[in-house]
Amino acid sequence: MSGRLSAPKPGRFFGLLVFGFLCLAALAPPAAAQNAARGNPLNAVVGVRAQVPPSARTADTLGGEREGGGVVIGEDGLVLTIGYLIMEAVQTEIIDRDGSVVPADVVAYDYDTGFGLLRPLSKLDATPIELGDSTQLPEETKVLVAGPDGPSAAMVVSRREFAGYWEYLLPDAIFTAPPYRSFGGAALIGADGRLLGIGSLIVADAMEPGKTLPGNMFVPISALPPIMEDLLREGRSTKPARPWLGLYTQELRGHVLINRVAPDGPAAQAGVAANAIITQVGGRSVSSLAEFYRAVWALGDAGVEVPLTLLDSRLGTRQVTVTSGDRYDYLKLNPSY
Repeated sequence: MSGRLSAPKPGRFFGLLVFGFLCLAALAPPAAAQNAARGNPLNAVVGVRAQVPPSARTADTLGGEREGGGVVIGEDGLVLTIGYLIMEAVQTEIIDRDGSVVPADVVAYDYDTGFGLLRPLSKLDATPIELGDSTQLPEETKVLVAGPDGPSAAMVVSRREFAGYWEYLLPDAIFTAPPYRSFGGAALIGADGRLLGIGSLIVADAMEPGKTLPGNMFVPISALPPIMEDLLREGRSTKPARPWLGLYTQELRGHVLINRVAPDGPAAQAGVAANAIITQVGGRSVSSLAEFYRAVWALGDAGVEVPLTLLDSRLGTRQVTVTSGDRYDYLKLNPSY
């Protein structure tokens, strides 16, 4: 999903760090610039590399070799990244700022937020970044994006809900422009040098849906503290799992269209196929991905029966009941979970 990671030479990397530090100083008001001067937050930015076996559920869609970025958030070298880089990985590595490769263990993957955590197996040449408060990040704020391609200045162009086709809903996503190429796991850094978000996607409509403005979507960092203890202890949130159907959908002219069905997933086992339109969930009409997800999740936890009304060009309108599942049970995750 992100650009290929190639560790920059030490001289080039130092130049990128200096450039990024100057960008931070330029973005910051005087008091914030003094705070940033106490330590360069770009020292926390690292690369992430993962190997995923061909048998993994996500190997076909996300690939077997995944590369992106991450950021050190703990004194022990704990690295925060975007979860899809390390999901179902059998081998993970962290690329230090001097280009050295450090083996790492997967600590956690949280499906609801998209966060992933890695712990290096030896000491990193990095200093942890402080976490900021992304709830106080308004539109039109100047920020810095930092990842494998070095630092780049950007601006927050919108704060809004994001619904992903993979049964994913982020209530308050951060959208920035211009786009950053190696977005996966990139750090979003404020003028005070604190971490505000983790890069997830490149999008065509960063400003608002339907209006073309290329940019990136970031998962806000304020979603991390409420689940951090669970992630470190259990490898995932301990909240009851939401019902998962195994559907990949898109909004099309006010309709929810099924593009793909996860093989052997709950919907597939119930006989649901691609190219059908979901018109209702439990008798409740849905016309957007967000409405669809909320209608499903309102029925209960994973395992609940989900009645769907489908409109199919071949079969007409029909009712199908899907016994939902827990996506963690479907994925072939690292045994350390």
